[in-house]
Amino acid sequence: MESVASRPMTIRHELLGEMRVPVFGDVERAALRLRRYTRHTQLLRSPLLDEIVGGSVWIKPECLQVTGSFKVRGAINALLSLEPAQRARGVVAYSTGNHGQAIAWAARQTGMDATIVMPADAPKNKVAKALRHGARVSFYDRHAESREAIAMRLSAGTGGVLVPPGDHPDVLAGQGTLALEALRDLPPQALERLHTFIAPCGGGGLLASAGLVLEHLSSRTRIVAVEPAGFDDTARSLTTGNREANDGMSRSICDALLAATPAELPFAINQRLLSEGLCVTDAEVAAAMVFALEELHLVVEPGGAVALAALLSGRVTLGDKDAIVVLSGGNVDLPMLHAQMGRHAATAAR
Repeated sequence: MESVASRPMTIRHELLGEMRVPVFGDVERAALRLRRYTRHTQLLRSPLLDEIVGGSVWIKPECLQVTGSFKVRGAINALLSLEPAQRARGVVAYSTGNHGQAIAWAARQTGMDATIVMPADAPKNKVAKALRHGARVSFYDRHAESREAIAMRLSAGTGGVLVPPGDHPDVLAGQGTLALEALRDLPPQALERLHTFIAPCGGGGLLASAGLVLEHLSSRTRIVAVEPAGFDDTARSLTTGNREANDGMSRSICDALLAATPAELPFAINQRLLSEGLCVTDAEVAAAMVFALEELHLVVEPGGAVALAALLSGRVTLGDKDAIVVLSGGNVDLPMLHAQMGRHAATAAR
């Protein structure tokens, strides 16, 4: 008998119109398509982290991924899924940085022109990398302007195909390959004991795509979304059942996760599959970045470290079970890294 999750479903997006909800089979097909483009990031272990949390933690280091973030998985899958006539028109995307870099890189691989709408306060290294890959960058004020509206206008004016960071079925299918890799890499006994999958959450695309995989391969595993304090839109949306917005006044060092509200397509999935949403402070994020550098020898950006921060701070407990924690990106510039190391040292000295 066909499961509800495997039936073709669509949602009506307020800007993009009718949109197909991806399923597990889309992730499997994406995994085959992406093999020659993306890096298989091997799971890592840390005895010290296991000791701190009292369980067995399997670390998925997407900070080592091509372009330094999991976002490249969805970007290249979306562009490879286009027809030749669509590729000839170019691509338009909006992004706080990592999706923009990924689209710029993927466009270069597929011979497409790319225009990226990025906030004026985006980290300089993320802007530089998008430009290095040959993309055009159009800046906006994230506190006063709508990046979606700007991207829609650019797409209408240039004819470029709009590929948003979360509201796109092929983007989600590609991002789901992260969880598919991780679960397939787990030893059988660890998969049986897998208690928690914990990952950063901005618009919700990573969690939604992981949910499609976990629902199929490890349905008892709880899925936990971690957001920066002051940007708990997904956590609040899970409680109310509606897409809640942030107040626009909060600030955080986690530039990759500062979505105004959950993306529509991911939320349609997350509303059904997410177990919990929680928040961590900037100080906890800084401590996680330092732990990753000193213990794991990994450079992790603030937004990429929030799930690790939730474990280290005790906001997520495992008992004696297993967990997968995603380090989703490593695109942090040196001044930011130095500042957070100093901030953590000052806090620890008090």
